[in-house]
Amino acid sequence: MSGASPHTPALAAGVAGGPRRSLILAGGGMRVAYQAGVLVALERAGLGFAHADGTSGGTMNLAMLLSGLTPAEMCERWRTLDLHAFASLWPLRVLLRGPPYPALGSSEGIRSRVYPHLGVDAAKIRVADGIAGTFNLCDYQRKLCVAVPHDQIDLDRLVAGVSLPVLSPGVQVDGHTYLDAVWIKDANVEEAVRRGADELWLVWAIGNHGVYRNGAFQQYVHMIEMSANGALFKELAAVSAINETREPPIRLHVIRPRVPLPLDPDFFLGRVDAATLIAMGHRDACEYLAAVTPDGVPLGPDATRMEDPRPGVGFRETLADEAAGPLRVSLSWEIDDLDRFARTGEGTVVGDVSHPSIGDKVLATGGSFVRSRGRWRAELRLPGGKVVLDRDERKWGHADARLIDPSGDEVAAGRLRSTGRPPWTTLHARGVGSMAEGARAVTRFLGLLLWPGAGAPRRFEVG
Repeated sequence: MSGASPHTPALAAGVAGGPRRSLILAGGGMRVAYQAGVLVALERAGLGFAHADGTSGGTMNLAMLLSGLTPAEMCERWRTLDLHAFASLWPLRVLLRGPPYPALGSSEGIRSRVYPHLGVDAAKIRVADGIAGTFNLCDYQRKLCVAVPHDQIDLDRLVAGVSLPVLSPGVQVDGHTYLDAVWIKDANVEEAVRRGADELWLVWAIGNHGVYRNGAFQQYVHMIEMSANGALFKELAAVSAINETREPPIRLHVIRPRVPLPLDPDFFLGRVDAATLIAMGHRDACEYLAAVTPDGVPLGPDATRMEDPRPGVGFRETLADEAAGPLRVSLSWEIDDLDRFARTGEGTVVGDVSHPSIGDKVLATGGSFVRSRGRWRAELRLPGGKVVLDRDERKWGHADARLIDPSGDEVAAGRLRSTGRPPWTTLHARGVGSMAEGARAVTRFLGLLLWPGAGAPRRFEVG
């Protein structure tokens, strides 16, 4: 599409006054669908950015944004993406040559299926106006992180930005081998400061907690976490040093999960889906924006710190009107701490709601539930109003639902039924480090459901 016309992407500051903001989209594998939900909240809050930077998985969302997609369109592209498109085996002729192979798989799926579905168009990216974009790559020959300006990006460089060693091959461009930059840095704060940022808005998806896991895969993840967080903290320390002689100081805002996001295998295997990750991102962004202060967060290691993961479970479902009515609720039930659930019956919910009075797939700003004596009562808070659900766990297939507007008036009500994939098929462990630990968490949860009165709290409170 070489004849792409100049366009102004969503969230571009253009020539607007006020603080110069940089949007920093860090990596996190396929889980960066989370960031699309964050962008919906930032757009609704009216924030504009003079500069946007992407590293590793974050380059995918930056590419979508600069290709002209709105945050809502980005969410829908992620929801409908076939994750198996990421996996691409080597052709037989390559396999027959014998090892060593360039990587476990090729990048063909990303080139020919993932990026086209996500709406990524390098020609459109190059002519984006009103915002400066930078895509971070590792130049292997020089062992440097290179921030490629958006007007110089092409498909090869976009693919290189998500080519993680071992998993994907390096990409040859102009005699250099380029790779995912995550082992050098996962967020280029230095580039944002160099471009004159007054405010750094970091969207972080990599884990930062204190639980060290056993096993090769878990420790591979820990290596990325150590590298990404360590490089970030070093750059934040440099910003602190700059602030000693700068007035006004550079402020940092961080939107991150409260507990580590599910890892890519959970996403790939369907234990969690893009809609859930998007809803999590929107919830976390809304909670941050609701409490944001002009000073932001301290420039230190606690900036990305999350709660330590504890054994829990999650499952999801879609509820629709039995009479084919217009109310539709897609939600995920989250139990981050089984010990707490056993004591109080409490957990959280995320999701989206569709109804003619509010729109299609309106993301919730937050939500919670409580289980009391065999009944589950949940509330999803919306930008305008809320949805309240009440059901008997012995008749889980149905739920009484009420859509309530900001004034407290009931807009819609009725009995919804669980449609599509049965919720129990999505039941999975959260916050665990092995299959055995996960099996114990799921077994314990099922035991709590079967034990009469298990987890019965003394009150119902939505927070």
